[in-house]
Amino acid sequence: MTTISIFDHQLPEYTHNLYDVSLDSDNVHTLLTHSPSMVDSWISDIYRIHGRGIHHLIVGLDVEWRPSFNRHVQNPVATLQLCVGRRCLIFQILHAPYIPESLVSFLRCATFTFVGVGIESDVEKLLDDYELQVANVVDLRGRAEEEWGIRELRNAGLKQLAWVVLGKDIQKPRRVTMSRWDSEWLNHAQVQYACVDAFLSSEIGRSLNI
Repeated sequence: MTTISIFDHQLPEYTHNLYDVSLDSDNVHTLLTHSPSMVDSWISDIYRIHGRGIHHLIVGLDVEWRPSFNRHVQNPVATLQLCVGRRCLIFQILHAPYIPESLVSFLRCATFTFVGVGIESDVEKLLDDYELQVANVVDLRGRAEEEWGIRELRNAGLKQLAWVVLGKDIQKPRRVTMSRWDSEWLNHAQVQYACVDAFLSSEIGRSLNI
């Protein structure tokens, strides 16, 4: 079983907070925010850190929204998670005053590869809810099926892919999956869950040489 823990930096800020989410020896520096200027800052850091290698970024992408128990009602995306290497952004897009241009450009960059499980439906929902376009997406399931020659991976979830590709045994508690993602203040379990999904997607993408 992969050991997962979270450290809360408890910043005295209304707009954002920082966390360190650890999966065994991997430490993921995580920003939670609804502030467009903090998103600008996170994206600037990614460009600065990766320098000349920026054009070949693999970005884990995931979204969460409040579950609906009425099939005629579909709630909008509440959080957008992006992970590059050991840096994760959890953008509470539902509570943001506007979407920063830096994020629009980042998602539209055709030289970046955005990876996830069932990512096409996540990207479609971002387009429907916020008119956000993501240029270049790869579903990890198809690539894992090609790489490992296991047909069942075509319909695998992130938990199964993490085990097959990375050897990580991850728990995805239903109480967190089905929680109030539209809350103004996410709890530790939600932050950890959101970070882990995006991080594992990026790690699986890197492992599969996407």
